[in-house]
Amino acid sequence: MASGLGRRLMVFCGQSYPELGEEIAENLGIALGKVKLSHFSNGEIYVRYGESVRGTDAFIVQTLCQPINDNLIELLIMVDALKRASAARISAVIPHYGYARQDKKTAAREPITAKLVADLLMTAGINRVLTMDLHAGQIQGFFNAPVDHLTALPILAFYFAERKFDKLVVVSPDVGRVKVAKKFADKLQGGLAILHKSRPAHNIVEVSQVIGDIEGKTCVMIDDMVDTAGTLVTGAETLISQGAKEVYACATHPILSGPAIERLDKSPIKELVVTNTLPVPAEKRIGKIRMLSIAQLFAQAIRNVHEDQSVSDLFEGENA
Repeated sequence: MASGLGRRLMVFCGQSYPELGEEIAENLGIALGKVKLSHFSNGEIYVRYGESVRGTDAFIVQTLCQPINDNLIELLIMVDALKRASAARISAVIPHYGYARQDKKTAAREPITAKLVADLLMTAGINRVLTMDLHAGQIQGFFNAPVDHLTALPILAFYFAERKFDKLVVVSPDVGRVKVAKKFADKLQGGLAILHKSRPAHNIVEVSQVIGDIEGKTCVMIDDMVDTAGTLVTGAETLISQGAKEVYACATHPILSGPAIERLDKSPIKELVVTNTLPVPAEKRIGKIRMLSIAQLFAQAIRNVHEDQSVSDLFEGENA
């Protein structure tokens, strides 16, 4: 597949999530590019592309999941190898952008690691980034290159619209997600409620009150990620205790670390709907978890970038 400028499209995949890379390539109607990825005996990563990439429009699919540091370094080395092999343009396709929660200083002597990751990618030689539902939109400004910020909102909204719930209320887990929750509520023609929460320590959540009418209604909590599931589970328990009929939850990134699965299994959440921006091992796919694919959406975004067409049009301009 060649762009208007005659560049050949090539898609490569790192070792973080090969199944997603294959699914994206299949939706594009092409085969994944050949690349050898291995380790030296001391753990150092080796990369060599198995075919010419000179003058190509190259996309590397690498989500930042555990082991996140290894996957990040592998991505940087893959970019460097493409640059040194004379690829015309190098785009990093990062469905889940690691270290996104460290986007600002909240206490003295802290790092801004989300910016550091952006600097590393720029130094390695990327020309563009495609990612999805950043924890903080301002991370786009950390790059001195175009960032196509995709959103899973249409996919999640379509799923819940098909359920045709009566008396639906979309619940934002905190004030920072209100804008997204409002868009989601508008798509589902439902009400809006907000949880007022605090974090006394990392991965510890306290919900003090619910703002909005949830009495006797079906609540759908929406967040960008589920890590230890403390926010969603505590929020669901609060909603039920204050009169909600039932609680569903959805999020783009299923990190599901630590006690997340045990918490979700024992929680009043009827169903957690997530996307496949991150791999979820079989042992974590309990009955409450429903996974939706974002491969077709990323494939269309890659195609539009390659053909110099708008990516925002895929989301009616709501992907800022």
